[in-house]
Amino acid sequence: MSDDKVVSLGSKKKSSEEKQDENQTFEPVYCSFCKRPNTQVIKMVKGPGVNICSECAMIAVQYLILQDRMPSSEAQHILDAFWGKAR
Repeated sequence: MSDDKVVSLGSKKKSSEEKQDENQTFEPVYCSFCKRPNTQVIKMVKGPGVNICSECAMIAVQYLILQDRMPSSEAQHILDAFWGKAR
């Protein structure tokens, strides 16, 4: 697994020796919302006691933006780019 697949928040940087040991004893990281492992998602953000995959994060962001039913043009541009809509 590549080091950039799981992003840890709030943890100290690991030495190269610690990273090698971690790669040899790989355990999947699961999303706290959809329960998918990091091997089935684009990215995983690992926090203290909770994890969220990129897909669940975007669903949450989209919900928060669309809650008012009229996103700003900047927010709509970001949503369109994520969901692959061309303007």
